[in-house]
Amino acid sequence: MTVTAHSLQNLQVQIQASNHHILADEPESAGGEDQGPNPYDLLLSALAACKVMTVHLYARRKQWPVETVSITLNHRKVSANECEDCETEGLAKVDIIDCEINFEGELDEAQIKRLAEIADRCPVHRTLTSETKIRTAVV
Repeated sequence: MTVTAHSLQNLQVQIQASNHHILADEPESAGGEDQGPNPYDLLLSALAACKVMTVHLYARRKQWPVETVSITLNHRKVSANECEDCETEGLAKVDIIDCEINFEGELDEAQIKRLAEIADRCPVHRTLTSETKIRTAVV
């Protein structure tokens, strides 16, 4: 999979992912023109979409009656010493993504618990919580 990004005016960026075009921008408060989602919005969008799709695929395979999956994600940075379950220590910043998930359908508690576990196993979630290397080359 390849994604390309090309700068436009001010802070706007034209992104091409397969046959799809996305315009990214920063809000006016950050010097942009708010013409599209900012990079963190795009990151959270990818995670939310992956979680919803993963749950639907799993439910479909199990023939569970999932009608709708709704996810709300929020991103924030906190000092590591404010995070009880973080491995990083001291004043270093830690990224926290809070996730609220809701399932609609005739599901019992065991199914709901399992679907929440499955949502946390989506490929994007795994990428974000694993060791990731980004290698940049100037061409």
